[in-house]
Amino acid sequence: MPEYLPQLPTNFWTIDKLINWSTEYLKQKGVDSPRLDAEVLLSHLLGIERLELYLDPDRSLNQTGFSDFKSLIRRRGQREPLQYLTGKQEFWSLNFKITEDVLIPRPETELLVEEAVKIISEESSSVPKPRILDLGTGCGIISIALAKEIGSARILATDISRTALEVARENAARHRLEDKILFLCGNLFGPLKDDRLCFNLIISNPPYIPSGGFGQLEPEVRDFEPHQALNGGEEGLEFLHRIADQADRFLLPEGWLLLEVGEGQAEKVAGLLKESPRYQTPMIVKDYSGRPRVVKARKKSAGGS
Repeated sequence: MPEYLPQLPTNFWTIDKLINWSTEYLKQKGVDSPRLDAEVLLSHLLGIERLELYLDPDRSLNQTGFSDFKSLIRRRGQREPLQYLTGKQEFWSLNFKITEDVLIPRPETELLVEEAVKIISEESSSVPKPRILDLGTGCGIISIALAKEIGSARILATDISRTALEVARENAARHRLEDKILFLCGNLFGPLKDDRLCFNLIISNPPYIPSGGFGQLEPEVRDFEPHQALNGGEEGLEFLHRIADQADRFLLPEGWLLLEVGEGQAEKVAGLLKESPRYQTPMIVKDYSGRPRVVKARKKSAGGS
């Protein structure tokens, strides 16, 4: 623990004093939101809501609780992500289990889900029971959010990591959606042995960080999140290119391909799809900060139009 932490009786360290001390400690360690993180960790440890910390500020921790909180704050000061310390993250207003085996869900990915829901909703009359393929599902957030929103959907989700799929299955069970999603282990389309298995929508948030760009990432990402789920090759486009090149084999006529992309990648991915005779003109969707975030393209009909 920090050198300046006085050796005082445990009952001296009330909730109020612990928050103030840990906030200052995390601030010195370069954590972006030190007070919020301190409050989240303390409320997580105590099993209460953050608001309750302020309802009983003079409450002190027992010896075990005091030691556990110091350990959590130390780890956060070493820039271990908050989500790995609490084991959870919210996405699409749903609570997900998170472990060090999976990428931490980002709010930007909700745009990918929004676009998928919009497409399926607009075509519900012609496609009452849509089939959806989620490539690189990780902890399952995309598949589970879509299963929650589209009750008639049948979803197949793949990931190369068996440990990630264990987390995804647990999350699906947590939300009582395990019967709507089939999780298969393998690289992208690898588990789909039969080319005749086709989908109305293929969706993916693949690895897209350039391999040479890890040095510019925040320590929380660079040092703790699984590189396998982040590394998109030299330009960050390796998996995006592979998906764009192979997806039409597994798409039904007039089916949709939706991809999340990184900074500076949208035009390149859209250009690749535009060159293909198999897709209609691709579209780029910007996120709420104005950054191109999603590339979507529709496969041409059986007649080629």
